[in-house]
This record gives sequence, C-alpha cells and structure tokens, in this order.
Amino acid sequence: MSEITESIEEVLSIFRLDAAYRNESLTLLEKGSARYVRDLKLNFNSTLTSNHLSEKECALVGLSIAVNNGNKILTDFYTRLAEEKEATAEEIAEAVGCASLLALNNVFYRFRHFTGKEKYTQIPARIRMQLMSSPVTGKEFFELMSLAVSAVNGCEMCVNAHEKSLLHLGATEERVFDAVRIASIITATGKVVY
Repeated sequence: MSEITESIEEVLSIFRLDAAYRNESLTLLEKGSARYVRDLKLNFNSTLTSNHLSEKECALVGLSIAVNNGNKILTDFYTRLAEEKEATAEEIAEAVGCASLLALNNVFYRFRHFTGKEKYTQIPARIRMQLMSSPVTGKEFFELMSLAVSAVNGCEMCVNAHEKSLLHLGATEERVFDAVRIASIITATGKVVY
C-alpha cells in the first residue's frame, strides 16, 4: 500500500467511511501521490479543539459550517461529535438553523451592500429572525456561529456586523479568529471529502 493510499484511508477513518471509498477529488489526489492529504488530516484534526472554544463549541461551529456547505459526510460527523460533547438536540438544531438563517441574510445583505442603493435599505426586509433573539446556545455563541458562516459565504457587511457585536458582547479576538479558522478548514476539507 502506498503512503498516499494509507493517508487517504486514515482520513476516511475519521469520518467512519470505508477504506475503499473514493470520490473524484480523492482519486486525483491518490493518482498524483499528493502530499496534501497529510496536511488535510492534520488541519482537519485541528478543528476538534481550540484554546478559545470548548470542544462542544468546536463541534457546533463545525456542524453549522458543514450544513451551510451542504456536505452530508461532514454534517454527519459534526452531528455525532456534538452529541458526544453533550450538545442538546436544541443546540444542534440551532446550529443547523443558524446555517440556514445566515445563508439567507448573507445573500440579502450582500445584495444591499453590492448595489449601494439607499432605496433598498428603506424597503422592509420582511425576514423573520426569531432564532437570533434568544438563542439556546447564548447570544455570544450564536453570533460566533453567525460570523463563521458569514465569513464562509463572503458577506463583508455581515462579517463586520457580527465581529463588532461579538467584541461588544465580550468575546476575544482570539475566539473570533479560531471560529473563522475552523470554518475555513472545514470548507477546505469539504472540497475533498464529500
């Protein structure tokens, strides 16, 4: 067995996938003997812990990003992990709801930001956001998940608003940074594991 095949199998075992599982990306990495698979594994494992987020928070941020990115394998992984880290069904549902709500907001507010037309800021949005008003995970953590999803979705206006809100709520910049770091690694992993 080649070193690259062994590395791929190690990555697959993380997600409880059969060692023979392949998709287009994994096949191309394997054919090219890509050293990247080792980096991918190390990077992904770094999403499981943080000096600034609890393991449960890492799992919930991961779940929100996996759902946002539409990746079933990663969604299943982070759901199991969140459950193992004692996230409640309500907290797990909130991470999923956050991904959906922020996908909506990111499209809507990017449109407003891109057009720069005052008229669009005067028209009522008619978007319900009750989930944001009293989140079961707490306001600060919900804002953290919201920031991570917004960063992945590329909404500058939302990223700035959530980061400002987080700092106002007492979050540290290190905490903010770690959530976005985790989100970026999960997004990268999803390009290979899907």
